[in-house]
Amino acid sequence: MAEQARYEELIRQFSAFGAVRREMGRILPSDCPSGSAAVLTLLGRHGDMRMSKLAELLAVDMSVTSRHVAHVAERGWIERSPDPADKRSRILHLTPAGRDRMDELTRRTSDMLAERLSDWTDDEVGQLTRLMARLRSSFDDCRTVHPESRPPTAPVLERSTDRSTRTPAITT
Repeated sequence: MAEQARYEELIRQFSAFGAVRREMGRILPSDCPSGSAAVLTLLGRHGDMRMSKLAELLAVDMSVTSRHVAHVAERGWIERSPDPADKRSRILHLTPAGRDRMDELTRRTSDMLAERLSDWTDDEVGQLTRLMARLRSSFDDCRTVHPESRPPTAPVLERSTDRSTRTPAITT
């Protein structure tokens, strides 16, 4: 029973983490919602890629990815060029303006985290980073598992229905 309580508390903490994500979303410029910020961040981190790879990294379907890509392309932050290996596909890459925007988003997010975690030691921030990376890694295999083969999970107390919202600092 003690183990069950531990996981129930973890569920409560995940739900409360929504407030952190919302606060991080509030610092984004109005012309760059979190989905667009995630596109820029992933292209900055992983380099040029096909839309299908971006959708996989965002963990959203292609229609959502297409909307985010259209938004950042309209602003000149990315370019879409034909894939030499498959002319039906497009390769996405950051423009200099996109890199500048991504750098601004990173700076804003880093500044906010530095302010909010100013009473944390460097070791505590490092430990949190390592544990969050480990947690994310524990779920990476879930993307390839079919939902019907997964064991049932406990209900989440607060769940966003819009999976397109991601924040630059916490995107894979």
